[in-house]
Amino acid sequence: MAQRYDSIRTASWLPVSRDASLTERYRALPFPEQWRGPLLALCNAGRDKPLETVPTFRMDQVIQTLAPDVLVRPRPSTHRGENPDFWLYAPQDIPDPLPAGAFRALVGAWLKDLRPEREYRSLLSETREALFEDPPEWRDGVEVELLRCPPAAGGTAAPDPRQFQLTTDWLARRLLEQLEPYDYGAGRLRFRAMPRGPRDQGAELVSQALEHEGSRGSEWFSVVLNITLQTVPFDQLPRFHLHTHIRRYATRVGARSGRLYLPYGRRTTVLLRPRVPWLPGAPASERFALARLAWAKGGHDWVGGGPAGMLRSMSLTESFPDAASILTAPAEWLEDGMRAVVVHSTAMGSHEVGTGLMPDQRSRIVEWAEQALPTQLRPAPALVHTRLSGSTPANPRREPSDATKKAMEERQRTEARRKGAAFALRCLSPDADPGTLPLLETRLFWQTPTMRDTAVATLIAHLGLKGDGGAPEETDAYEGTVVLEWQTPELMVRLHCRKLTRSLGHDLPLPEASWHPREAVTAALGVRRREMAEFVAEDPPSSVPSLALVEIDRASDFTSPDHDAKFAVRLGCADAGVLTQFMAVPKKAKGYNSEKNKDFRAAKAWDDGLRQLGVRVHPEHSLRERLPSGLRYAAVWMVRKNRRSRTRWAGHVPVAVLVTPEASGQGLARVEGWDDEVRTWVPYPVMLLRLTRRAEVPTAGTVPAPRDGGTPAADRRASWWADMAEQRRAAEEWMQRVRRSLRGTPTMLLALGQNMRSHWTWLQDSKVVADKFRDGHAPARRLDPDLRLVRVRTSRGRETAQWWGVNPDGANGLAAHLWTDPTAASETARVFWSTTPKARTFKLSVAADKLAPRLNTKGKLTIDTDKAAWNPGLVEFTVLGCHPEDGDSPEALALAAHQLRQAPDLPDALSLPLPLHLAGLAQEYVLPTRAEGEEPSAADAVADADPDAGATPGLARAPEPRAAQGQLFLFDAETPAPEPAPQPTSGGHS
Repeated sequence: MAQRYDSIRTASWLPVSRDASLTERYRALPFPEQWRGPLLALCNAGRDKPLETVPTFRMDQVIQTLAPDVLVRPRPSTHRGENPDFWLYAPQDIPDPLPAGAFRALVGAWLKDLRPEREYRSLLSETREALFEDPPEWRDGVEVELLRCPPAAGGTAAPDPRQFQLTTDWLARRLLEQLEPYDYGAGRLRFRAMPRGPRDQGAELVSQALEHEGSRGSEWFSVVLNITLQTVPFDQLPRFHLHTHIRRYATRVGARSGRLYLPYGRRTTVLLRPRVPWLPGAPASERFALARLAWAKGGHDWVGGGPAGMLRSMSLTESFPDAASILTAPAEWLEDGMRAVVVHSTAMGSHEVGTGLMPDQRSRIVEWAEQALPTQLRPAPALVHTRLSGSTPANPRREPSDATKKAMEERQRTEARRKGAAFALRCLSPDADPGTLPLLETRLFWQTPTMRDTAVATLIAHLGLKGDGGAPEETDAYEGTVVLEWQTPELMVRLHCRKLTRSLGHDLPLPEASWHPREAVTAALGVRRREMAEFVAEDPPSSVPSLALVEIDRASDFTSPDHDAKFAVRLGCADAGVLTQFMAVPKKAKGYNSEKNKDFRAAKAWDDGLRQLGVRVHPEHSLRERLPSGLRYAAVWMVRKNRRSRTRWAGHVPVAVLVTPEASGQGLARVEGWDDEVRTWVPYPVMLLRLTRRAEVPTAGTVPAPRDGGTPAADRRASWWADMAEQRRAAEEWMQRVRRSLRGTPTMLLALGQNMRSHWTWLQDSKVVADKFRDGHAPARRLDPDLRLVRVRTSRGRETAQWWGVNPDGANGLAAHLWTDPTAASETARVFWSTTPKARTFKLSVAADKLAPRLNTKGKLTIDTDKAAWNPGLVEFTVLGCHPEDGDSPEALALAAHQLRQAPDLPDALSLPLPLHLAGLAQEYVLPTRAEGEEPSAADAVADADPDAGATPGLARAPEPRAAQGQLFLFDAETPAPEPAPQPTSGGHS
């Protein structure tokens, strides 16, 4: 019998009271205002367009690397606290963390890095002399309040900006000072801190590298602890989250290349630990240093020249590591006291150490860390079940154990899918004859007979169709277009099978080079898009949007990322009125065999494809009169495109989805999307096709403005802020139109905080006020009578805490329910937390130990280091707006959102409520996407950063772009793309 959990614990701490105070004394260095004039004169010499700010990012980066005990802060234009902020901080007890001589040498190297041209050498010398006529001085005894913070207007804690960095660093240092190394049974973990700069969130501790003997030899990994400061809406106390995860290291070099595999354009972090301080006279530090490696046009080197790029003219006590040496002998550097350790990413290939930690082991590490808590902090109270019973929908997915009942349940599912498809098709053609069976028109563009036959068979099984649809017996008959047809009581199904020819699924027409100009990529995408549209149009068109399943290679099978044809194929099909879903060509490769699971992949592709047509079994709430009658669900999503994307086409696209459940009791619901051009709701597949007009690749032959060409970083930064202000204005005007369209019918509006709050700023913790609403520059006003607003947050960015089910008699585990804080007044509680069962594809025991052997349930010794651990993420539901005076129950609204994660036609729970899930997936028609089944790219693969972040494996999940949070730099950061540095908080204070 499964363990019942009545409460869950979160790995989070909070102050004992609002008056709890914690102060610390620092040595602080202000940024010298008197340097602004000479620095700008140096930077603007010979420039047609003068800079208004001085790029300091490289200087900050070098300080982090060479003086890791120094905390580097951004220099804000304003400061909310009583005391001014400083540029550099160091704990008072660290003697002279950046000696005057070393600082002077760093500034000299920085000036050369700003203007390396020969013709400015004399000006460089003059600037250096001018700067040090009045050098900045460290201030001793600067007192900083680390804990107490005033509330914002809505009652949410509003920490001082410094606290996100300084308080978490103080807690990390306290863990190291107060605690003995963590004993895990087969050894002890000894942690070291990482340097933290203006772009880093919270503090980080990394253990020594642990060795795992795999089938290919030794693999290495560490345990990582992250401490971040967060806020919870309407709670006046800040919270500190402790996240634990596994970080794996790359040590396996290629047999041919003789070095680590690092794909072109990808970056990887390197942890550095010099034998002696690099800066002469600097104190020895127990912290790691950081740098980043990449493969760019000139080969492998430190990113932007890295710290070494600024240090070539400096005299160091020990040579800075050579990038080529680390890549060719990574294991030697690791085993030499971790002098240089390359962090592994999925783009480098497979790793025999599994990611993640299971809940029982995580709970024991958290309990060890809590021994170091100061008296001013306490663990967050355990969360308990909400008072309302029934956390599952009224039509839950059932998995009977009896074979006969299981077959009956599967027949009911296939029937429900057919009914859902028929309903979705009628929504597409509301004027069709009700006595005529709706026609589900599908296409299969195949490349291999194996996947063709598999896709046909899985469609038959997925919809419970009878017969083979008239499939030809001879394989040669498939050379042309073969049409298969089935008739069911609910609908007609027609499948056009056609081989994908003319090299449409192969490389885009680009030369085989490691780098291509964006104009060439854009032109190649346009050519393939037009060719694909012509190919699809050769078959008879459908009067309504239809679906095509396209068999295509994985991204790694193309010559380079620029050659990937998937997005061009999708856009071409959309131009012909056809939706697309990809499935990978089955192949056997080293560490990868997609032939084994081809049936599962094909079934999943059909399911995801039918979802694009609006076919979904809706989870019906079980709350009856506790919710308004006829409640429908709307969701908003911001598709963010930036210049780091493949074609560098910048912009943003807001998406809104409306789900209106039918009163039939069969899980039917009408799914629509907002079309802002015609200012009305249209069927979901129609919205998807129209979104391609705003896709990343221009359609009219235009190309993006060049990203390079000498545009200074500061100019890009200034244009970014101006563009962001315009984007926010446009997004909030769009929100006004969507909101007005929802009047007249009770509607729950859902928004993902991490995705939407950068453009709809009302969702930020520091802005929200209960039961108010703001979607423009006008002051917040009363919520519309028919509207309820629920903000969702996931564990992305560590914004929700890691958790475990409390088992007083054994190993802590996982529990599924909606949870609430028992210390909060039930009648005013607005924040709830949702957990779902572990995904079925993960069978690892909750008691699994990644660090030491254990006895399993059969009494045998087992080791779990090589097994991937996965935990459902903790999803936060905040009822920002409702109408308690009219009988609304925030708890019932949150429970309805929780039930929306449990779609009956999916084997596992969704990471987001269904309407948000559908809204997020719409961005596949705006941004380039991966084929089903392929490995994620390094850009969005965060397994080593937070493997337990929590989308259900095996389910389609739209990537959630990082929220554009940040605070202004008076002296700007020299970054390769005009994006703001993220403020070191993920609590919604953008």
